Amino acid sequence: MMKKNTLLILMLLAFDFGFGQTTLAPGDIAITGFNTDNPDEFSFVLLRDVVSGTEINFTDKGWDNLGYFRTSGQEGVITWTTPSYLECGTEVVIADIGVASGGSAGGPFSSTIGTASETDLGFAFAGGTDLSDQLIVYQGTLLVPTLLYAVQFRGITGWTNATDTYTSGVPTGLTDGVNAVYYTGDNDNGSYNCTTTSGSTLILSDVIDSSNWYLTNSTTVTNRPVLGACSYTCSSCTTIATWNGLWVAGITPDTTTIVELNTDYDTGINGSFSACSLNVNSGTLTIADNTYVEVQNDLTAAGNILVQPQGAFVQNDDLGTVTATGTINVVKTTASANNWYEYTYWSSPVSGETIEVGLTDSEISKRYVFYGQNFLDATSETANDGATVGGQDDVDDNGDDWQPASGIMIPGVGYASAHDKFIFNSSPGNQFDYTFSGAFNNGIITVPIYRNDSELNDNNWNLIGNPYPSAIDADLFLAANSYVADDIDGIDNSGASYTDGAIFIWSHNTAPSSTVNGNEDLNFSDSDYAIINGTGQSAGGDGVVPNRFIPSGQAFFISMDNGATASLVSGDVYTADVTFNNSMRVLGTTDNSQFFKNSNTKKSSTSVANKLWVDLTSDNGVFNQTMIGYVDGASNDDDGSYFDAQKNIYNVTSAILYTIIDNSDKKFAIQGKDINSLNEDEIINLGFSTNIDVATLYKLSITDLEGDFLNGNTVYIKDNLLNKLHNLSAGDYTFTSEVGEFNERFEIVFNANALSADEVVLNTNKFSIVDLNSDRVQFNTNSNLNIKTIRVFDLLGRQLYDLKGHINSEIYTLSNLNNAVYIAKIELSNGMVITKKAVKK
Repeated sequence: MMKKNTLLILMLLAFDFGFGQTTLAPGDIAITGFNTDNPDEFSFVLLRDVVSGTEINFTDKGWDNLGYFRTSGQEGVITWTTPSYLECGTEVVIADIGVASGGSAGGPFSSTIGTASETDLGFAFAGGTDLSDQLIVYQGTLLVPTLLYAVQFRGITGWTNATDTYTSGVPTGLTDGVNAVYYTGDNDNGSYNCTTTSGSTLILSDVIDSSNWYLTNSTTVTNRPVLGACSYTCSSCTTIATWNGLWVAGITPDTTTIVELNTDYDTGINGSFSACSLNVNSGTLTIADNTYVEVQNDLTAAGNILVQPQGAFVQNDDLGTVTATGTINVVKTTASANNWYEYTYWSSPVSGETIEVGLTDSEISKRYVFYGQNFLDATSETANDGATVGGQDDVDDNGDDWQPASGIMIPGVGYASAHDKFIFNSSPGNQFDYTFSGAFNNGIITVPIYRNDSELNDNNWNLIGNPYPSAIDADLFLAANSYVADDIDGIDNSGASYTDGAIFIWSHNTAPSSTVNGNEDLNFSDSDYAIINGTGQSAGGDGVVPNRFIPSGQAFFISMDNGATASLVSGDVYTADVTFNNSMRVLGTTDNSQFFKNSNTKKSSTSVANKLWVDLTSDNGVFNQTMIGYVDGASNDDDGSYFDAQKNIYNVTSAILYTIIDNSDKKFAIQGKDINSLNEDEIINLGFSTNIDVATLYKLSITDLEGDFLNGNTVYIKDNLLNKLHNLSAGDYTFTSEVGEFNERFEIVFNANALSADEVVLNTNKFSIVDLNSDRVQFNTNSNLNIKTIRVFDLLGRQLYDLKGHINSEIYTLSNLNNAVYIAKIELSNGMVITKKAVKK
């Protein structure tokens, strides 16, 4: 039953992407020392973790109180770049090595960690008696800086204004005594005396206090303070909360306490909790459904840990350790299944687990891993006929993308399996528990993805998965791994463009069919994928609309972006890494509860964006959904998958609903639109396609809507074929259709006069149709308007003719018309559209 079908089985102001830069906030760094007697040097401590490649600027330019750096005079900028991931508490010393080697002040500069270079020449501390100077820390540029910390030292002026090279005002956004400080007295040199070295908040509050500094005016290098002498840790774990069946001495846990569990603890009974670090010394910690345990730093488990299917274990520090001599188990429950051969997409939340043990109840011959590097779709079939004509059908051409899986389950990699046939058929239920055993995955996890550029028109599918024992935020994953305009809905989206911006989650519903393309006799329908992108989310085949969280154990498809910077593997195959990190993990007690398939989870009603979900159903089991959202950053054009997620139309066994974008031949499951285009004149073009060749009643309905406009206005469905306008807000619209694709029949409108605004009712006397002899039919406008186009339909909606006109009376030979009623839709030269019924005798 396995097929080669690709998709088979077929923000935050300070955010670590795991690559690129860490964006800091005021107080995330502090100056811990300065020496102004040559050689110049200064030291600083990081008060949050930073990723490799992060740049931080240091300048001796003063700040003008009008809100900008004073750029005149001999002052400069040093840019420091991190060499690797650096933990909060790292202290760095930057020194002028030009002076040390016999040169004059002004660089070059050395750094004890990373690199320091002058990006604006002229950096040098002031010399001489009573001459003040400053050191200001920022990210960004001199013209558009993000100000982080500032010190003013020497002399007696204090914070004034930048009137010369020796003076400065308090930089905008910083506060004297909080993240800006003036050290009084004519002191050439100074250093923090290491009064407090634990806890980032406590470190900052003590460093900013000048009474905790050693300050001296000694001009002798040997007598000035040694910088970088403190050893910092940002952890403030000092209090211990001990569980012996009760919390000892009434000390309850939080992110500042070390938690010691000495006997069984069940979060379903005793409640969720947070800890700075956690030691499970004995007994079993059970994390029940819809509860969590949060650990800021490290986990040590001599006892046992059991995470129930909808429980969550979250570690916050990417460098936090997991030491387990006891047993750690994470249980996940499969989706409901109708047959043993229905697949589940898995990703292990623990390290070291194997396919053979973790997926022990799966059919041995139905365990797969997806090789994205092997996927290539340059030819297509029709109805699984084995043809190899040009074009795409979202099927791997030679069927080597799915490969048998065995051995260790690699963190972040997706796997697929079907349940054991004998167990399924002998069990009274249709959901099954799988247990993954091993130390929790934690921290930054990178997963290679691939694309084959020997064909540029296909998708670049890869199956990856949530590697953690907790849900992750889909928005944060997309923000880190797909590029769209910065600051969409408050999320920094400046991550590298590795994925195209959409997540596809398998939610099987449709029975396999012999007419669906693939490498088997029977293949599944690609219309059964639930989709999440930047605009919103749409349901898959089971009707469950995903929330914006990916639960633990869940694998999903993404497509590698054609524009992603990548490394050549061989031939035309390229690779890049997607990144997971702890900042994506979430604590919410329901965020980990939607492992596909499961009961529906209601979407948030607090969204300010206007969003509309429309369902297509039928009396013989069809379900399909499309979603439209008016969101910041989207336009009414095809903006790519982050805003406009395409619906797979190649491998459909029944009927689908989608939206259409002008000047695009794609069909969309999710369409993002310009927020300024939503008004009473707005038109949303719906497409409908069906392969069902038996009598069927279809139904269009509103599943959900969000936003002030959509909640405050009536939503209509306009049937252009039958010239009907139906109030979809008040009830469902039922219709029938022949087999085929109908891209102009349905529109969503918000104007009750939509029909009369540009169309004439069926019995209009402004147009006549005359049945002449020899199959000739005359169309007359009865006016001075010319005929632009004429389309002729039968009552089942099939288009029989698409004709062009030039004058106000046209005669056509229509030999394909039987003796029956048909409908003509005529567009006139002024844009008016007339729909008229006629009878062929």
